[in-house]
Amino acid sequence: MEQKKGILLESGTNELEIVEFSIGRNKFGINVIKVKEIINPVPVIPVPHSHRNIEGIIELRGEVLPVVDVASSLNMPASESPQQDKFIVTEFNQQKIVFHVHNVSKIHRISWNQIEKPSEMYQGQESQIIGIIKLEDEMVLLLDFEKMVTEINPDSGISIQKVQKLGKRERSDKKLLIAEDSPLLRKLLNDTLNEAGFSQIEFFENGYDAYEYLYSLAKSGRDVTKEVQLMITDIEMPQMDGHHLTKKVKDHPVLAKIPVIIFSSLITEDLRHKGHMVGANAQVSKPEIAELVLLIDQHAL
Repeated sequence: MEQKKGILLESGTNELEIVEFSIGRNKFGINVIKVKEIINPVPVIPVPHSHRNIEGIIELRGEVLPVVDVASSLNMPASESPQQDKFIVTEFNQQKIVFHVHNVSKIHRISWNQIEKPSEMYQGQESQIIGIIKLEDEMVLLLDFEKMVTEINPDSGISIQKVQKLGKRERSDKKLLIAEDSPLLRKLLNDTLNEAGFSQIEFFENGYDAYEYLYSLAKSGRDVTKEVQLMITDIEMPQMDGHHLTKKVKDHPVLAKIPVIIFSSLITEDLRHKGHMVGANAQVSKPEIAELVLLIDQHAL
């Protein structure tokens, strides 16, 4: 796994690698960038009064890590073949978490435009699915691991309280464009940025739609900097990821003027250089909303 992760994809190519795993007969996926390693299960120490989706804790190389039961999080039955179970050790949102799955099969290299948005029939704030990947004769569901963790520990997510600690702020007329695929995070961002004084916010569910909007502004001949004073983008999104979106904006002769902040759970020291390569003006890790607000203050036109 570590060797596979060493193959860093070129920034801005709109490609990613996913680890395919199973819960029961269903196939799911997680971005390789989130995965530190995959291990066989080790004894888990239960923690009294913990969330129902927390199996307990393990010690791994001197670190105490929580173990999340993915089947429980998805309201699915426990494993029928525990001998095949695996622990996926992850790092995102500045924390390490172990996810207990029923099997790990393979790694796929795909393009973000192969990931389809879930149908509104089963998508919503309660859904754990953020994308559907069609691979040959099977479908792999991309899970919202950030949402899974936030449901267990709301304090680990974006909160208005973090913005309120900045003190009283003036209302701003700055126009912000945000590309974020998670319905839950769009709502949280809207609420917290409103609290910070930003009320003129245009949301897009993926990088493709955001770029099409910006491109139409540029093509119209209007001054794009009067329509959008700053863009905020996630990295992981169906159709077009945040790195590819940023690169397209910064490569465009008109749109390049717009400051871009990457706001993602994948901002780590190892991956920060990818944002620099595509021209991002700033990068901040979720859920540091107060830091994001200060960066908006600094970079917005």
